Parts: sequence; C-alpha cells; structure tokens
Amino acid sequence: MLIIGIAGGSGSGKTTVVKEIVKSLPKDTVAIITQDSYYYDNGNIPEEEKKKINFDHPNSIEWSHLIKQLDEIKEDKEIEMPIYSYLTCGRAKETIKVKPKRVVIVEGILVLTNAELRKRLDIIVYVDAAADDRLMRIIQRDMQERGRSLIQALTHYDKYVKPMHLQFIEPTKRYANIIIPQGGKNHIGIDILTHKIKASI
Repeated sequence: MLIIGIAGGSGSGKTTVVKEIVKSLPKDTVAIITQDSYYYDNGNIPEEEKKKINFDHPNSIEWSHLIKQLDEIKEDKEIEMPIYSYLTCGRAKETIKVKPKRVVIVEGILVLTNAELRKRLDIIVYVDAAADDRLMRIIQRDMQERGRSLIQALTHYDKYVKPMHLQFIEPTKRYANIIIPQGGKNHIGIDILTHKIKASI
C-alpha cells in the first residue's frame, strides 16, 4: 500500500491533481481520505459562533480520528469516513465507506501541518499556485458551495484564509518530495507524479 499526502493552499488545484491521478491509474486502485471530513462537529453551536470558525487553522481538525482511521486502512480494514457540511458546520449521520486500496491519497490544505500524519506518508506532494489564481477559485467556490456573498468571501479570505496560509500552509512546502506549480494545469508535473506512483505499486 502506497500512502500519498497531497496538500497546498485553498484553491490551489489539489482536487484536480487528485482526479488526474485517479484517472491515470487502473480502476479501483485508489482510496481517497479527505481532510475536510475530519473538521470537528460544530453543528450544535449558535449561528453567530459558526461564522467565527477558522477552517484554515490546524486546530480545527480532529487529527486523532483521521490518523486512527488511516492506521485502520493500513491494517487492511474498511473505515467509515465522516461527512462534513460547511453549511451546517456539522457532521452528517451518514458516513462514507472507504476500503483499503493499493494507493491511498490523504488530501487537504492542512495535511502536512501534522507531524504524526506526515510520518505515515510515503510520498508528500505540495500543489502550488499563485495567490490571485487561488483567490479567484476561492471566491467562486464560496459563493457557489458555501452560500457566501462576494463581500463575505473577500472578508473571510482576508481574515482567515490569507493569514493562515502564510502562517501554517505555505511553510509545509519544505516537507514535500514533489512540488507541482500551477496546480491542476501542470500536466507534465502530474504526469511525472503518476509515473512515480505506478512504479511504486
């Protein structure tokens, strides 16, 4: 089993990179564990408090649960991955069954900030993109998927996303074995990564 960590700033193109990897490998050989599934369940707190949640800080993630489930996958056990909603800030009652596969991808902006998780990664990838490109994607996503207005998206970026990126996410680039600039647009970089994966499984 090959475990790959894929991190990078919000809106950097991580999801596109993951999709390209899955597409290039034999069918049903990749399992994906998403960091976003492990945000703490804050579904019961007041609406005003929900607006203050900092999703870009490492303390927002229940790392112990993520690492425990990753260890179970490594032990060839099926896991019940949580489903998290940004609209309710809570976890759904339902879960997603994730079965062990030859390749396991752990993906998320904060994946490389946790030392215990990093120890479990065989290949560490950082997806890089220019700040203005990321901002455009973040605004689009926030308005379409998270119900924010343009002003709310910009305010959230300025208050949380940008400072947390500079403090916690950008510095994790130094842990990467492979850095993919230009995110999902870097077809050569993705091709090199997928060849490395194929050679390792």
